[in-house]
Amino acid sequence: MILYPAIDLKEGRCVRLVHGDMERATIFNDDPAAQAAAFERQGFSYLHVVDLDGAFAGKPMNAKAVDAILEAVTMPVQLGGGVRDMRTVEGWLGKGVARIIIGTAALRDPDFVREAARRFPGRIAVGVDAREGFVAIEGWAKTSAVSAVELGRRFEDAGVAAIVYTDIMRDGALKGLNIEATNALAAAISIPVIASGGLASLADVRRLLEPDCARLAGAITGRALYDGRLDAKEALAMIRAAEAA
Repeated sequence: MILYPAIDLKEGRCVRLVHGDMERATIFNDDPAAQAAAFERQGFSYLHVVDLDGAFAGKPMNAKAVDAILEAVTMPVQLGGGVRDMRTVEGWLGKGVARIIIGTAALRDPDFVREAARRFPGRIAVGVDAREGFVAIEGWAKTSAVSAVELGRRFEDAGVAAIVYTDIMRDGALKGLNIEATNALAAAISIPVIASGGLASLADVRRLLEPDCARLAGAITGRALYDGRLDAKEALAMIRAAEAA
């Protein structure tokens, strides 16, 4: 299982939101590149980055910060937020992003996702962001009538590398991951699922290592790392010990 530290970008800074509300942003670092480098020194092997402004605007808005992050680390970076066309996919992959996460466009233009996955095998993921089980889009500002499981199933044969599943009502709230919903999605599809939203402590990491979560490919953690509730060294050691056993 991969534990992904998260960097959410708003106006060039590293922030965390509560329930995806842009008005409830806490700034944790004015230098996202320095934060990324710190995560790499802590031993993380893969970084999760979201362009929050881009998710609302429908196009990249924090390119300078992302470029600086890519310069600052050697670990792979997966990036989402504002990816709505092939030109954006090609641009980010050309700059060195390892994997692109497509969210809003996955609901509105599934053929775009399929074409991107065909052209860039192993490098396209789908972001399934759910509010009470239904997919939200445009920076979580709108909720659709499509369920998370239904959207995941649409890409079963598309060659998508992963599904990043976020429970919006838990995101940034430190209430623990929605294991039940995440496992239900993972059981319904063959695509690897990454859990996101609410990871708060070592207890949550321990829960992810239990047998019923074995099908999950990883989890994303943000606020808990920034405010010290989750010790990176202990969490990574716990995962290594579980994998060795």
